[in-house]
Amino acid sequence: MSSNAANPAAPVVESTAFRAACGKFATGITVVTVMGDDGQPYGMTANSFTSVSLDPPLVAVCIDRKATMLPLLEAAKHIGINILSESQRDVSAQFARRGSNRFEATDWNPGELSVPLLPGVLAHFECSVAAIHEGGDHRIVLAEVQRLKYFEGRPLLYFASRYETLA
Repeated sequence: MSSNAANPAAPVVESTAFRAACGKFATGITVVTVMGDDGQPYGMTANSFTSVSLDPPLVAVCIDRKATMLPLLEAAKHIGINILSESQRDVSAQFARRGSNRFEATDWNPGELSVPLLPGVLAHFECSVAAIHEGGDHRIVLAEVQRLKYFEGRPLLYFASRYETLA
């Protein structure tokens, strides 16, 4: 007999505590980008990014269902993922702002797949969207890496709800 049968009302994890506990896992910061059907670049800061597979090369990024960029990502064939360097805290903050043209004061170049790529990053990936999965209050974008470049530098980190750098 399972313990669930003996105790059907298992405790529920409170969302604030869950967020605080997950915040104890240091992550890098990315800017996910897409070229809109209107020919304009769009992007957003995301720290929920991970590699998934080497063969084929797959990555995943989790996007809040309330994110204004989610419909653009859902419609996109290609996305860009830019891993920020420690000197790009301002870029992260700019792409996290709501209700603004996030590319207004940002240099960028179109990649070979026409996705916006940012200068000064540690790496950027040009990806084909492979699948989008349900994930609670988020959608999980699974993307196959088609092109990539990486550079020397130090990462911009996020830990316990604030930016950090390596010591």
